[in-house]
Amino acid sequence: MNIRATVAAASGALALASFAVPSAQADDAASYRAGVAEIREAAHGASSHRTAFSASAAAEDMPYVLNATFSNVKVGAAIKVGTAKHVVVPVSYTLTHGAEVDITAADFLTGPYIYKGSYDAPVNELLGDDPATCTVKSSTTATCKGSIDIYPADGELLNSDAGAWKAGALAIAFNGQDPLSPDFDITQVGYVDQGGLASTRVQRNSRLTVNATPEPVRKGKTLTATGKLTRANWETNTYKGYTKQAVKLQFRKAGTSTYTTVKTVYSDSSGNVKATTTAKYDGYWRLRFEGTSTTPAISATGDYVDVR
Repeated sequence: MNIRATVAAASGALALASFAVPSAQADDAASYRAGVAEIREAAHGASSHRTAFSASAAAEDMPYVLNATFSNVKVGAAIKVGTAKHVVVPVSYTLTHGAEVDITAADFLTGPYIYKGSYDAPVNELLGDDPATCTVKSSTTATCKGSIDIYPADGELLNSDAGAWKAGALAIAFNGQDPLSPDFDITQVGYVDQGGLASTRVQRNSRLTVNATPEPVRKGKTLTATGKLTRANWETNTYKGYTKQAVKLQFRKAGTSTYTTVKTVYSDSSGNVKATTTAKYDGYWRLRFEGTSTTPAISATGDYVDVR
């Protein structure tokens, strides 16, 4: 379901087979993702948009519309993604379904996803390596917990993907249908997905350094703090300078616990930051970036300077 993920290695039949058997999913996340894509494509047609599919799907060799909806979706407000580390994002939601839907069946699967752009024509989509696990609350409701798994080193994200995303959820009921069987009847498979259930931000992780000099420094003399503001470049898997961004020079006097802002400067064309001030007291100097919609806030670790 990740548009840019490499899931082609799993054939349609193999993907559906792995998708239909929960025990196999932990061994082959690619098959799970490909399986979602297979059912989704069958439900919505070959085009990438996801307008609601017809209730008369049986006449069109499509899965039927499963009687289920999703609500109370909870996902982190911001997801920080670097250049290599696998990021796991917990998601919880409520599943409401018709009494005829057996969510305890081994071949009933549900899971969350997030998408960039519009629901009908998303620019990118990400989901988890495994389906969610659900706890039955009544004959028609359950609470479910799943995750979104992000692998930035695998080319799942472009830099332009940073910013606002939406969350959704899906469910598939195979109803005993075996995708590998020559008698497999997709019209007996139920499917539903729902978008716009929550909002989040996928952000290019940031880094910030600082070095205050000279150390020690005479009281009343000039102190210079230098550092560099960088953020993840998902297309090169490296950290690059974040240019022309406001960065605060902050000071915490020795023996206290609070930083105060001394002045604000801007990073240069390479992300370098330089700020000067007058040394008065022993204490810690740091640089602070307040963040943007695409990049999280970050503070450099304070650098202690002895004033004599």
